[in-house]
Amino acid sequence: MTARAAILNQGQGTWAFSELAQQLADALWVDVVDEPVDLNYVLFWDGHGEPPPTFIPFASIEIAADKRTQASLFDAASVPMPTTVLLDTEHEVRDFVSRHSDRRWVLKYPIGCGAAGHRIITADMPFRDDWPTPFIVQQFIEMDDPAVYRIYCAGGRLFGWNERRFGDAATRPSPFVAHTTGASYGLLDTIPDEAARAASAALDAAGLTSSFGCVDLLHSDTGWVVIEVGTDGLYNYVDRAVPEPLATELDRRIAEAFWVFIGQRPPWGSRWHRRPA
Repeated sequence: MTARAAILNQGQGTWAFSELAQQLADALWVDVVDEPVDLNYVLFWDGHGEPPPTFIPFASIEIAADKRTQASLFDAASVPMPTTVLLDTEHEVRDFVSRHSDRRWVLKYPIGCGAAGHRIITADMPFRDDWPTPFIVQQFIEMDDPAVYRIYCAGGRLFGWNERRFGDAATRPSPFVAHTTGASYGLLDTIPDEAARAASAALDAAGLTSSFGCVDLLHSDTGWVVIEVGTDGLYNYVDRAVPEPLATELDRRIAEAFWVFIGQRPPWGSRWHRRPA
């Protein structure tokens, strides 16, 4: 019997994923549904009943949504990253930063995306009472012309090497280089071997290698370092505001990996293209 596959977008969070759900439906040649089917690309699920079979594992979605979990996993797996510590109290944060004042440090908002909530730690910085703990404190990598680099992975294959930069570094609006802070994407050529190894280690640690995810990296004085991984589902989704041909390649690579996961011949024939309207 042929298994049914679909994009699952169910419950109160559907509004946040509705545009991506339709884009994925056209790319994967499946429907958007509000009840689980045999095999699902989960964007939002109401959490009732047994977890449905998923292309991107729920555990990996949870990891990608929490930078504290990522930091612990990356440390255990020897993934290269900026110096990062998890601290329980405001006093511990201030003490740590005071003892390491030769560098700048970032208090990362652990469950946000696009650098939302991140703050450079200063001596007199107030702490929000509702800030999720433990606090994640990470070294701020100093760069004359700040850039963040990204690699994608779908079905075990790395692709899409690109960078994010501000158009005018002299008047950059934020210390954090994110699309949401005004940075834009530019495509690059060959992925450096060291960056590929770091990205692969991070994806493996997060359990995203065989499904779909992305890795953000920085180039530091010690080499390529990972700052976080991302994926689609439940809390966030991977930004698609990238130039062509990468935007189309993202859809194609995810579609091909999804149908390998299903174990059936893809419905588009000999060569992938988006499903006709």
